[in-house]
Amino acid sequence: MEQRVLGKTGMRVSVLGFGGSEIGFENAPQADVDRLLGSALDAGLNVVDTAECYINSETLIGNAIGNRRDDYFLFTKCGHGARSGIDLPDFDPDLLRRQIDVSLKNLRTDYVDLWQLHSCDEATLRAGDVIAVLQEAKAAGKARFIGYSGDNEESRYAVECGAFDTLQTSVNIADQRATTYTIPLAQERGMGVIAKRPIANAAWWSGTEPPASEYARQYWDRLQVLKYEFITAQTREEIAGIALRFTLAVPGVGVAIVGTRNPGRWPENAAVASLGGLSPETYHAIRLHWNGAAPADWVTLR
Repeated sequence: MEQRVLGKTGMRVSVLGFGGSEIGFENAPQADVDRLLGSALDAGLNVVDTAECYINSETLIGNAIGNRRDDYFLFTKCGHGARSGIDLPDFDPDLLRRQIDVSLKNLRTDYVDLWQLHSCDEATLRAGDVIAVLQEAKAAGKARFIGYSGDNEESRYAVECGAFDTLQTSVNIADQRATTYTIPLAQERGMGVIAKRPIANAAWWSGTEPPASEYARQYWDRLQVLKYEFITAQTREEIAGIALRFTLAVPGVGVAIVGTRNPGRWPENAAVASLGGLSPETYHAIRLHWNGAAPADWVTLR
């Protein structure tokens, strides 16, 4: 699988990374996670991205591949107290310190390669306390690098403030604001860029009816406005391939994070990623269509 250097971190990351939200929120059996991640690492995946608030995702990952710690770069996130079962307000510095230690235990490791603040608002970022906690973790050897995961104005500040090594942000065929708003500036500053939701939550999968999941519904609504020709002309699998390869073609993107709880889905995603990004002509045609069809007030979806 193709690898790219993730900005100033110097990490050579596989262009396709594994996202751990689905295995936690969809209660994946440990045996499925063992098979999924074991086979993915064997096939060349070397990025695993999760968060302390994804229910038991960290524990599932730690149990599955904690004994292969040298085979992959491990990314996680912190910030949400209620969702992770710790009775402290979101982004309270003591919450972050507790989450960091809980995450290390869950993941069966004494460090992670990247610790990210998880959708922290701009005012809290500007206050500086949460950034200081991650810097403490880095100085203590609990994190090699620190990053910000989020979108819109808060992500712009995270890039501009100079405190972070990476930016994780949403970018896909239905969500292209970051291609001009944050990613070029992150590139200029040497930050690694991690693309989340690179296939727009596969919102087209439900066909002509809205998806049942609210998580995908916002993207489905946007696709009804955008009316990409390839959405109606291709199979669902082919659309997924175009969507993923679009995100991989965005200048500056180092790795695209795709989540699944289905062990059979990983080889399909890896086969698409092995083709690389879309051709410049096809990529720019999608960008041109977006510029003509997307309303000016569309911000990045959360």
